[in-house]
Amino acid sequence: MRNVLNPQMSLDSVDIGSIQLNPKSRDDIPQILRGLQHIYTEPVLRARVFEILSQVVPYRTTGQGKADVTTGRPGMDQWRILVLGVLRLGLNADFDRIHELANEHSTLRQFLGHSDWTDKTEYNAQSKRPAAASCSN
Repeated sequence: MRNVLNPQMSLDSVDIGSIQLNPKSRDDIPQILRGLQHIYTEPVLRARVFEILSQVVPYRTTGQGKADVTTGRPGMDQWRILVLGVLRLGLNADFDRIHELANEHSTLRQFLGHSDWTDKTEYNAQSKRPAAASCSN
């Protein structure tokens, strides 16, 4: 089962719209995250993007059409896939760098819906999914 965005925030997670980004940072990561934050905080734009994301369904591994989003084990939310994909393209980064950022960059982890110090979720290198054993949400 794949959702666009899990509507139920964990107790200690931060709303994406209220994440503080350093306006003086000259690094490219906060600039990309600011763009994603704009998409998230503008209701009309967010609705349009989420509509597109809800239509993006992965193909079955057997090659017989697209997967059924209402059944099966939970996958990564479409929002998380969008955030990591935009970062990969915006930074011109390889998957190893995105893997490192997803596990270690605290602001990016907030954009992915993870809380600060209590959430020990780590992403697997092969699938870029949260590891099942340590996933808290």
